[in-house]
Amino acid sequence: MRKLASCPEVTARMTVCATEITTNTALPDPEIPEVPEVPELPDSPGAPEGPAPAPALAVSADGAYAARLAGEGEARYPERWTLGGPEPYAVPLPLAQPEEADSEVLALADGQVLIHRRVADRHEFSLLYPSGAASGPRTGEFRLGAVDAEEGLRVRLLPPSPDGCGAFALAVGAGESTVWRVAGGSGGPERVAVVPGRCSGGVWLDRTGRLLALDREADGRTKAVAVDLGRGGVVSPLLQIAEDSDDRLLLAAPDSGLLLIRSDAPGEPRLGWGVLGSERPVRFPECLRLEDAHPFAVQPGQVLMPETCGVALRLGDGGLALWRPADRYVFRLGAPQGWLGSGLWTPDGRLCLPYATPGVPCGVVSLSQPAAPPPPVRVDPPPAPAPRPVPLQQAPLG
Repeated sequence: MRKLASCPEVTARMTVCATEITTNTALPDPEIPEVPEVPELPDSPGAPEGPAPAPALAVSADGAYAARLAGEGEARYPERWTLGGPEPYAVPLPLAQPEEADSEVLALADGQVLIHRRVADRHEFSLLYPSGAASGPRTGEFRLGAVDAEEGLRVRLLPPSPDGCGAFALAVGAGESTVWRVAGGSGGPERVAVVPGRCSGGVWLDRTGRLLALDREADGRTKAVAVDLGRGGVVSPLLQIAEDSDDRLLLAAPDSGLLLIRSDAPGEPRLGWGVLGSERPVRFPECLRLEDAHPFAVQPGQVLMPETCGVALRLGDGGLALWRPADRYVFRLGAPQGWLGSGLWTPDGRLCLPYATPGVPCGVVSLSQPAAPPPPVRVDPPPAPAPRPVPLQQAPLG
């Protein structure tokens, strides 16, 4: 068993230990067709069942805003959602020309929307914001600059920076991957790290936006590494569950240290969990053997209590699953109609799921994770009663 290397100059040690596959038999996953906390959403004529095939909604780091590409076909436009008020509402941010379907948007904590477009031989980045005018609402645009589109280069936005102000993009080339700061810097796009190898993923490990985890492909294997953006992009190993395994980091909760991992160390790709900075091994619970499941939200605020963090997973059939490391149970739920595929947990344990239907173009369903059932109790048969003593005068004579 090999212990993983730690990331330098980090207060909490960046260590995840080798594999431990739990052998206890998990309780069967319950089927929960309905949950009382989820309100019934309005039906609309001809509306598809399950999640609508709409672009995913990108939620800001603090959960106050979100953004997506709305519209269809050649009439797409950015749309900003405000989630931090008493009622959610959406503001369209159209420009003179419609957006391409492959454009990306990201909501920042100040309410601006970052958009990434592929334009001819470059990748352009701009900030969009609503601006009032005498003739009616307008969309303001502040151009941030561009990154050259070299042959074979793939550029995509990374998840929102935890500080809420910065935004980063990952450019993957043939032999190296570059992290660009595209918003929140001193000027235009700024190269902040160069990582040898082809990288994917992208998970923030702290609340300051300094430590970024990437899944790096090298020598035929994929391992998660930690990139310290505060030290010029110093790269340190993060996951090394087995020598010949592919170990990817899917999600992290900086407050508690909970890590959600996908690895084939158990013999096949499995979902597992570990704790950042802990000597405890990675666990692969049987209840997480879900087909095509992807964790998309983890409960914040659970300081030093990773076992109590709620985790939401998106299932391949369009449904939802809720899970906590402390439970050997997965709660399967039907997704609300028009669900946009994303969501966020509140610190008090409520999961907010944004949805859009023809009748409700901007809505949020809120639900709580049900309490896990108690473990099964083994009831032993009562002991046989002791024989009643017979008084001497009643005893048979023999």
